[in-house]
Amino acid sequence: MLLATLLHSCDFLSVSDELANELSLDAVFENRGYTLRFQRGIYTGIPNSSLVLIDGGYKPVDGLGNPWPTSCDELKANCNNTKDLQTTGYHSGNASLSRWTLYKQIRQANIFLKRAHVIVSDKDPLKEDELKSLMAETRFLRAYYHFLLFELYGPIPILTEITDPATTTIDFYRNSVDEVVAFLDVEFKEVAEQLQDIEPKERLGVPTKGVALALRAKTWVYAASDLLNGGYREAIALRDNEGKQLFPVRDETKWKKALDALQLFIDYAKNREEPFELYTAETKDGSFDAEESLYGIFQNYNKEIIWASTKDSWGSCTNDGTQRRSTPRGVQGTNGLSAIGVTQELVDAFFMKDGLNIKESPLYSETGFTDITQTMKVFGKDKTFTDRIYNMYVNREPRFYQAVTYCGKRWQIGGDKVLFWKGGADDNSNSNNCWTGYLMYKRINKTLYAQGNYPKSYFRPSILYRMAEFYLLYAEALNEVNPSDPRIIEYVDKIRARAGISLLKDIKANIIGNKELQRKAIRQEMRVELCTEGQRYFDVRRWMVAENADPMEGGQSGDFHGMDMNAGEDGFFKRTLLEHRIFERRMYLYPIPLSEIQRSKKLVQNPGW
Repeated sequence: MLLATLLHSCDFLSVSDELANELSLDAVFENRGYTLRFQRGIYTGIPNSSLVLIDGGYKPVDGLGNPWPTSCDELKANCNNTKDLQTTGYHSGNASLSRWTLYKQIRQANIFLKRAHVIVSDKDPLKEDELKSLMAETRFLRAYYHFLLFELYGPIPILTEITDPATTTIDFYRNSVDEVVAFLDVEFKEVAEQLQDIEPKERLGVPTKGVALALRAKTWVYAASDLLNGGYREAIALRDNEGKQLFPVRDETKWKKALDALQLFIDYAKNREEPFELYTAETKDGSFDAEESLYGIFQNYNKEIIWASTKDSWGSCTNDGTQRRSTPRGVQGTNGLSAIGVTQELVDAFFMKDGLNIKESPLYSETGFTDITQTMKVFGKDKTFTDRIYNMYVNREPRFYQAVTYCGKRWQIGGDKVLFWKGGADDNSNSNNCWTGYLMYKRINKTLYAQGNYPKSYFRPSILYRMAEFYLLYAEALNEVNPSDPRIIEYVDKIRARAGISLLKDIKANIIGNKELQRKAIRQEMRVELCTEGQRYFDVRRWMVAENADPMEGGQSGDFHGMDMNAGEDGFFKRTLLEHRIFERRMYLYPIPLSEIQRSKKLVQNPGW
């Protein structure tokens, strides 16, 4: 109990207050049990991708939850600290999505790497093989936490030595972008050979060779992208207090380095005993089932998951969590809270079933309704419904139906119809109700029901990295290096095939070999495939497109929309201004906490803050 309490110390640099002086470090590392507990404390910095809004204790999310979908153009949170970030902005003194606390886990890792040793004991020994495994995990975590800091802040201090626990700040100079990349490149590559080559599900949350190679590749993608590769002019001008340049000028060769690192990972994933590959499901007759494939990715450990944690903020249909906050209020047996709204801009990003976007496809319409007949199981028995569905939601691709709850959708188990309009079944008179006319559906579990003998909760892994993202990163790097490479379209089409839509090679052969058009296609695919998983926030920044006026081109400012939540049935289906959002150029990088800058003599702040 003492250890568990102390591991949540708020001091960035203390390590469990050195176990509150109850034990010396010598005593900790002479006991196998204490040594393992100390090492497990280093794991506490791994992000919780299932924490989209809040945890069960109503704790505000920070940069180690998953606030990113509600902090970009994907979602509208109806509560907590992400609710108004996009409309009011933030400054370095109140920016609440920080990851700076990871330096506590980094310091703990440094202590472990220096102090842990073989323990000779008749009762509870720590043997050489086990120690090597613990050391490799710890070295990985230290590198991973530097990666997470780099992802958010850009150049950061690299700490590989034990810092003084008496200090109250991280008073170190920031290493340059190139120095951070070189450090992560070596650390991930070397530790990949030390980590066990095991299936992620065999030791839940424990890093493996695969994730080390994946993160090395992703580090190089960040290094090659515009934000950290000469595209951010304000950053290039930044110098530290000794005149050192922290951000590099443009270096096109970095895309080749990113491609080489991705190739190493792709080859490893393909050739391992149980390959990492896209998850697919089949119908009872053995044919491919796109809907179940897209749903099943997130329900259990499977061959697509590179790394997932056991942190679980999905909650249940009776207790607070992401599941309940993604569920409509007015549906029987759900206890829904309707708090995680999807923006109209994300709805517009999904393709039609012919694989074309809404501006290209003849199937798309924003006028009128279509009677749609479907058969679904209601309390275990087949029941047929014919519903009048707004044409905007008709003929959309399978990923849309697996990601968005829209007005008119039938809810699983009980078959209730979701009606978001004012006075409808999901009456929006509650101030905490959905504001957009849509809810996030992706990653919820369809078997949960708050009544009867139905399950009330269901564990799902909190996926941190999966193969679909790396197929698309691979296509992106290939395109930047050699737009004529046929693997570009091949790997995008792998994603589209699993999504159940037409392939680019069949419907857009005219873009093949065109760097700009292929880049646009890859980015559109990333937006849809990875929506609400937490990557979009970082992608629009590394591409430096967040200041665009057009949300379809990555713009994060301007007018954002939903349906008319103040209208009844007759007026609901109308694009309506939700809010005007703010994006300033300084928001391309997150501010280092003001308190750290004020206490430090060496840290310099990111541009504009």
